[in-house]
Amino acid sequence: MIGRKQETQLQPEQQYTKEEYASMKQAEREDAWAKVDAQAQEVFKDDASMKGFLGFMAQCTPQSTRNLLILYNQNKEITHPRTFDKWKEAGRSIRSGEKGYTFFADQEYTKEDGTMANGYTITKAYDISQTRGPQPLPPQKHLPEEIIAAMVEQSPVQLAISDQLPQGVQAQYVPKQHTIFVRNGMDETTTICAIAREQAHASFDTVGSGYYRQAYAAQSYCAAYVVAQRCGLDTSAFRFDKVCESCAQMTPEEKRGFISDVKRAAYSIGRDIQRSFRDLEQTVQPDEFSVETQKPAKAPKSKPEKEAER
Repeated sequence: MIGRKQETQLQPEQQYTKEEYASMKQAEREDAWAKVDAQAQEVFKDDASMKGFLGFMAQCTPQSTRNLLILYNQNKEITHPRTFDKWKEAGRSIRSGEKGYTFFADQEYTKEDGTMANGYTITKAYDISQTRGPQPLPPQKHLPEEIIAAMVEQSPVQLAISDQLPQGVQAQYVPKQHTIFVRNGMDETTTICAIAREQAHASFDTVGSGYYRQAYAAQSYCAAYVVAQRCGLDTSAFRFDKVCESCAQMTPEEKRGFISDVKRAAYSIGRDIQRSFRDLEQTVQPDEFSVETQKPAKAPKSKPEKEAER
């Protein structure tokens, strides 16, 4: 009886007329976008605000720009958000009493002419900390020299060590040669950050983009920070006051575009690094916990023939 009673209860959307429901969903979308734009403005407030958001981008699983902004607005500690259905597919359940976060979920829909199109719906997402399931393995840590090797292995353009770079230039992407020249003799952290910044520049140099260095200098610098944060490096030398000043007059939409550029470059570099690590893990190599090889036991000597006859 209880089951049948629950089946007959109206869902929230069934309590409204079609026009009322459409109006409610429109208001929901407008509210979500207002929060996204407000947070985009806040990101560029000062050095601390920019560092906080870029650090969040580094700690969180890859998300759309709008979701990064609206999730950061709600809880800066989120690391792995998914919708209820996605967590269910992954074999995890939501803890009792947990409240979800406003989230933009991709959605396919049918247009009036019958064709399919991609859009979004406003729903709820839950962080992994709000779910039950097996404890996930912590991310594997890598030494700086391993990170450099991975960046070289999967670099989208050629890397070359140089002793001829001008004073003050740590590394530079040269579009005509599709090559990143890296200063010789720098410490490992500086080398990683410099390579990441220039790989970001290289990612912006696509056919028809009209790439020129100054147009993407700030975005590439921010992307290098995200990569360094994800690699667990010391990022205390980064300063974002100049970035915030240069973007102060941008509209919220332009600031979202800037963040999208940073995200796209940082995610691309991160994927390449992880691909290199995965390839290395699949290489057959000795295991430090293998059982030692035992010497074969010697066969007992046979007795002389005469002795055996006695």
